[in-house]
Amino acid sequence: MPALPPDGRRLAYGIQLPVQSQSAIYAEPWEAAAGPDDLRAAARAADRAGFDYVACCDHVAIPRRLAPAMSTIWYDPVATLAFLAAATERVRLLSHVAVVGLRHPLLTAKQYATLDHLSGGRLVLGVGAGHVREEFEALGVDFERRGPVLDESIDALRAALGPEEFPEHRGKLYDFEGLGQRPRPAQERVPVWVGGSSPAAVRRAALKGDGWLPQGDPRDRLPAQIARIRRLREEAGIEEGPFTVGAIAEPLYVGAPGWDVGRRTLTGPPDAIAESLRAYRAMGVDQIQVRFRCRSRAELVGQIERFGEEVAPLLR
Repeated sequence: MPALPPDGRRLAYGIQLPVQSQSAIYAEPWEAAAGPDDLRAAARAADRAGFDYVACCDHVAIPRRLAPAMSTIWYDPVATLAFLAAATERVRLLSHVAVVGLRHPLLTAKQYATLDHLSGGRLVLGVGAGHVREEFEALGVDFERRGPVLDESIDALRAALGPEEFPEHRGKLYDFEGLGQRPRPAQERVPVWVGGSSPAAVRRAALKGDGWLPQGDPRDRLPAQIARIRRLREEAGIEEGPFTVGAIAEPLYVGAPGWDVGRRTLTGPPDAIAESLRAYRAMGVDQIQVRFRCRSRAELVGQIERFGEEVAPLLR
């Protein structure tokens, strides 16, 4: 199993899996007719290719006003990551991101502790505040207060995913003790990575997280965000434990595509792609999330394999 954060000698890399979420922003046309076999094949390819994690998103229900852009295809992250845990051997399983404020922390802890237990300690719990008002309203959660709800949810989850069989938490929103939950997570401390790029999200990541998952920050914005995280942690006197800084790389295609992959896509021979990606490491990024342009499952698997074989060794 890969160590996260990485050992400092290499740039770690993971993938937001296809099929499981199909926003019009990034989904490829072939994914519309894809299903579990395609999802499993991509995860297994990433596992074989040495990827540090595979990731799955979280939305409960998409309102009609957003469906044309977001689609309504969003697989449940716990069910999906459990399915993929059984299909893989070593790759970590990341929720990117779980909107944990939509659910009581004890429910979330039960689901993810079981996932970590069953997978042999491969969970990375990515959390975020959420952005779809109708989801919160349908589930009876205050959308306007989703930030404070997430803050306390993280604290409650720290307790509920810890080593104690009978965790305790006392807060403004959640209060529990004397309620046992087993199985416990296989990990002594489940890594919690906080998603989002707003000032509040970055502060939350710095002060409450084990890592930061930015939401689409371009390269030129990352150095200032990373510097702020470091400053906030230093000012708060946080020295305990490692902190993993993430980034979402540009769309990739290893080699010469021979078809229109879009001008934002990073293409070329493996050494050129690796050189470009190493710039993230120079900024202070520990792990990058990649996505490949592709026209079929076979092309995606080929890209994953080529990245693992030819690009990844050059990221050290």
